[in-house]
Amino acid sequence: MNKIAAVVDVDIDCDALYAAVADDRAGAVVSFCGAVRNHDHGKAVTQIEYVGHPSADEVMRQVVDEFATREGVHAIAAHHRVGVLGIGGVALYVAISASHRRQAFDCAADLVDRVKEVLPIWKKQYLTDGTHEWSQCP
Repeated sequence: MNKIAAVVDVDIDCDALYAAVADDRAGAVVSFCGAVRNHDHGKAVTQIEYVGHPSADEVMRQVVDEFATREGVHAIAAHHRVGVLGIGGVALYVAISASHRRQAFDCAADLVDRVKEVLPIWKKQYLTDGTHEWSQCP
C-alpha cells in the first residue's frame, strides 16, 4: 500500500500526489482539493493563515493509517498546508485509488471528515474590513 501523509509549509503539489496513488489494480482514483474561498459565514475573506500544532504531522499519518486498511483501497495521499494562503490556495489535498468508485469516493469523503475532526490545525481568517478571526479552535 502506497501511503503519503504530511503537513507541509509549501504549496501542495496536487499533480504529484495524484500521480503517486496510481495503481494498476485501481478502477477509480478520487481526489479532493480544499481551497481557500473568499467568504465565510457571510464575511468577506482575503486570506487564511493555518497554524499547526507540532503533533499535526504525526496525527495526519495516523489518520491515513486508519483508512489504509479499507477494503479495495490501494493507495492514499493526503497533505494539509500550514502558513498563509491566498484565495484559491490549496489547504488540503487528498487522493485515493481503489478497486471501485464507491470505495474511492467513500474513503475520500470519510478521510476528509476525519482530518477536519482531529487534525490540530487552526485557521486565522483575515477579513476585508482589516480584522481577523480564528476558527476551528478547540
